Amino acid sequence: MSDDRPAARPAERAGGATEPERPVTFRDVFAVQEYRALYVSLVVSWLGDYLARAAIVVLVYQQTESVLLSAVSFAVSYVPWIVGGPVLAALADRYPYRRVLIVADLARAVPIALIALPGMNVYVIIVLLFVAMLGAPPTQAARSALMPLILDRRELVTGLAINASTSQAAQVVGYLLGATLAVAINPRLGIALDAVSFVVSAGLIAMGVRPRPGAADRAERRHLLRETGEGFRLVFGTPLLRSIALMVFALTTFTILPEGLAAGWAALFHEEPSARGFDQGLIMAAGPIGFVIGGLGINRLVVQSRRRRLVRPLALLAPTALALTVFAPNAGTVAVFVVISGIAQGGLMPTLNGEFVLALPHGYRARAYGVVQGGLQFTQCFAVIATGALAQVSSIPLVVGVWSIGGLLLMLALVAYRPQAVAEEDAQAVVPPTAAATHVTPDPVRPGPAGKLDR
Repeated sequence: MSDDRPAARPAERAGGATEPERPVTFRDVFAVQEYRALYVSLVVSWLGDYLARAAIVVLVYQQTESVLLSAVSFAVSYVPWIVGGPVLAALADRYPYRRVLIVADLARAVPIALIALPGMNVYVIIVLLFVAMLGAPPTQAARSALMPLILDRRELVTGLAINASTSQAAQVVGYLLGATLAVAINPRLGIALDAVSFVVSAGLIAMGVRPRPGAADRAERRHLLRETGEGFRLVFGTPLLRSIALMVFALTTFTILPEGLAAGWAALFHEEPSARGFDQGLIMAAGPIGFVIGGLGINRLVVQSRRRRLVRPLALLAPTALALTVFAPNAGTVAVFVVISGIAQGGLMPTLNGEFVLALPHGYRARAYGVVQGGLQFTQCFAVIATGALAQVSSIPLVVGVWSIGGLLLMLALVAYRPQAVAEEDAQAVVPPTAAATHVTPDPVRPGPAGKLDR
């Protein structure tokens, strides 16, 4: 394994006394130059991605007037994660993370630029979009694995909260901007802007993130499927990692419902189709808005040790708030409950993500991320399809209510058996599946405030 240890930061006052724990501020995180470059590249990439998704849906519908094909053009972005996400993510552990990000961004710009060309066949557009999305698993996995090498332990959770909250905001802005440009000007403009965003993102990474060696030497590589399998064994064979992964999967099976069922939900409150658009948008946007509030507010104002104690109540609040939508008389009330659920999710996810990333051994972060992200995509897809089918024979509020009560019961079981999180002061790396019992390669991440090497 490569050794990539940055210098420790001073954490003690002039008398030798340890500085008391305080909430990490956004200024602390953005003071790290490499994080600023990574963050700006994220914003540019996310805005372009969501803008293009909305524009491609409009373009396909304009050319075919087929709701099915337009839906397929949107859903195809999830397919690479579901059919091969963990394998593609495992590639990121084979090469330097910075190089993976740059190469993947530049490679994805090509098929997106081809989609923007006039006269492109719809079926070719869908194939090109699938090819472009093949770059998403290694890109996201490499970015996740790079975060603990850039930020120290205390900064990491706040940085993850900033990233997750910005993603939700970029989703809302990107969809609105993409749909507006597509209808008012030309959908190809939004798609072309996405291609440009990939080039800009690659440039920001190249200029702002310093080169690091790969997580593993070429001699340590094995068959890619075997390396992927090691990621599965690591995640599901370790009590702490397994607990976090299952909690995240359970969370997504009910928090995705407002987005997946929003159109039918809005139709319950208005008979006129023209009056449903606002209610649909309100229900769909409520979750991301709540996530931003919870992600930035809780993770900025609450110290890390207290955030860990909030995991259990927030995990139970998220499904409880959604279950209460069964009593909502209008879309505004539904949105309020969805916002509350989103706040709980925004406060919970960065903490779980931070625990997960810090518990992973170096060289396994990308493939472990791929395992979890692939599970997330699958559970979201399953939840939307299953509840959509149930809503065909029952009312949407009843389906959401019963489904969320099931989620609450599942969360009760998961939090009851949740292992004690790794202590900040004496954290030890999870032993990799291939490591000998008597030897574990050190895990280089940024030292925490006490000057110890985090594992």
